[in-house]
Amino acid sequence: MILTVNIGNTHITVGGYEQDTLIFCGRLHSDPAATVEEYAIRLVNLLQLYGASPAQIEGGILGSVVPMLSGRVLAALQLLCKARILTVGPGLKSGIKLDTPAQLGAELLCGAVAALAECPGPLVVISADTAISLMAVNAKQELVGGVILPGPQLSMNALVQKTAQLPQIAPAARAPDSVLGKSTSACLQNGFVLGTASLLDGLADRFCAELGAQTAFYATGDLPRSIREACRTPIHYRETLITDGLHRIWLRNRKG
Repeated sequence: MILTVNIGNTHITVGGYEQDTLIFCGRLHSDPAATVEEYAIRLVNLLQLYGASPAQIEGGILGSVVPMLSGRVLAALQLLCKARILTVGPGLKSGIKLDTPAQLGAELLCGAVAALAECPGPLVVISADTAISLMAVNAKQELVGGVILPGPQLSMNALVQKTAQLPQIAPAARAPDSVLGKSTSACLQNGFVLGTASLLDGLADRFCAELGAQTAFYATGDLPRSIREACRTPIHYRETLITDGLHRIWLRNRKG
């Protein structure tokens, strides 16, 4: 089994592949207070939940956008198995041309690798976690840049916490039929769903203006269906896009 581990600001996503097929994918909370041993225990428990064990791990690859957790999770993996664990970063082959590989978030690179397996480009990868990141790949399969902005849930939480009478809303709920909200909750829901969708549509127009009208958009992570469906831009959602990208990078570098 090949293990893929992606460390995000909110979640750690763990995937297992056998014969190039994803057999499970689960998530743990990113916990800055957890020790190496605690992460090892959590990983063992996650594997057991899906009928797997550390003894089955033949190799692995780790990507991270949280440097303070990278060493601990890697050390936890090394406690569990003796297999070679690769780390996404400079020196690994990805098949994508990068100007500054050391400054690129692992999840964006992995998402782009997986998206290019479906579409030759140009394309944009939308990765939603605590932040929303959009990264563009041109028709020459060069990663050419993008934008980062606060995620909708982070923005909504900040708004509710800093105001006296605004209620929490359900992120998964669809927007009301009219943009003219008739209650505080409806107005917030419109802002959360239609506001974020309009923001993404506006950015998509700018990406298409630079990359070409045929640019494809792939999304992964915690971008609610309600927002994706409210977008006028066609968005291909792939829940395991980053996990699949990690596995593809491992395949390119397994003989190293």
